Amino acid sequence: MTNTGKTVDRKKIRYLVFFAMMVAIEAVFCFTPLGSIPIGPLVATLAMIPVCITGVMLGVRAGTAMGFIAGLFSFIVWTFMPPSFMAIAFTPFYKMEVGDTVIGGSFWSLVICFVPRILVGTVSALVYKAIAGRTEKNAVRITGAAVAGFAGSAVNTIGVLGGIVLFMHREFSMLYAMDEYGATTIAAVIGVTILTNALPEAVLSSIVTPAAVPAKSLLLRKL
Repeated sequence: MTNTGKTVDRKKIRYLVFFAMMVAIEAVFCFTPLGSIPIGPLVATLAMIPVCITGVMLGVRAGTAMGFIAGLFSFIVWTFMPPSFMAIAFTPFYKMEVGDTVIGGSFWSLVICFVPRILVGTVSALVYKAIAGRTEKNAVRITGAAVAGFAGSAVNTIGVLGGIVLFMHREFSMLYAMDEYGATTIAAVIGVTILTNALPEAVLSSIVTPAAVPAKSLLLRKL
């Protein structure tokens, strides 16, 4: 085997090892309480951070693939873990009765579960590439990673909430009109969700994702 062949093999091995590490971290964040961090009275999820980091580190294809994996893990959680009324938005295998009406079981739940997560990896990779490109300046790389982390997390929130409004407005309006959920309109709930969860998660992602920049520099030198 030529030196060129050995170099290509090393690149593939390091690529796959890093990708596998991100999959493992994503699994921990999705399937254990370690994926949730209390921020005062709020709770921010870390599930989108490995997706953003993969997009920053390995590019569009790997980021998109990691987004699909995140969607798959989310689908598994909402399908097999203890149910919540929110499960109707992420799996077609959960239904519930609201009065005389049965809601859930919609194909659109798969769109809401997978498409936003996939786009997290795609968008974070594209944003980082647009800002940092091939620059060697660490400040620019860190800025690019921070913006990419924020944008990736925001894409997930916008995609999920937008999907609920577009495809499940009737179902969630029925749920939120019930006294025990303490809300009267889906718009009010979405506004509260953005303020109490989405913004803290996006800010957290913008802080953690830049940590990938030194790792990327080290990886490139090793390659």
